[in-house]
Amino acid sequence: MDLQSRLEALIAPSLDASGYELVRVQLQGKQRLTLQIMADRKDGVMMTVEDCADISRSLSALLDVEDPISAAYTLEVSSPGIDRPLTRAKDFERWAGFEAKLDSSQPIEGRKRFRGKLLGLDEGGNVRLVVETGEVAIPMADVRGAKLVLSDELIAATIRDQKED
Repeated sequence: MDLQSRLEALIAPSLDASGYELVRVQLQGKQRLTLQIMADRKDGVMMTVEDCADISRSLSALLDVEDPISAAYTLEVSSPGIDRPLTRAKDFERWAGFEAKLDSSQPIEGRKRFRGKLLGLDEGGNVRLVVETGEVAIPMADVRGAKLVLSDELIAATIRDQKED
C-alpha cells in the first residue's frame, strides 16, 4: 500500500467518527512537506474555521501516534471551497450541471485535458462531460485530477444551498 492510500485509510475513519468526510489527502513539497487534508461536514453544513481546528487537533494526535510520515511536515486542514476538487464518484454526481476541469492519465480522443459541463457518471462509472467538441466519457480510474470551475452560477448555487441549511 502506498503512502497516499495508507494516509487515507488512517484518516478517513477518524473523520467519519467525528461527523466529517474525507475529500482529499495530499502530501506536497520536497524540502518542506505539507500534509493537506480537505474535509466536508457529513451534515452538509458549510465548514467553519472551528471545524478545521477540531479536525487538526484530532488528526495531529492520531498522526503523532501512528507516525506514517518519516520526515517533518506541516499539517494543513481545510474545506474544499467553492471551486472544490472532485475526488469521489458522488462528487461528480452531486456537481453535475456545473463547469469542471479534468485531467486524464490516458488520452481520450487524443487529449488529456478537458473543460466543460459536468454531466455526472454513466452506468459504467465513466465521468461524462460536454466539451467544445461534444460529449466525452472518461473512466474514473483514469481521472488524475478534477475540480469545479469558479463561476457566477456555482457561487449562486452555493449561496442558495447554504441558505437552505
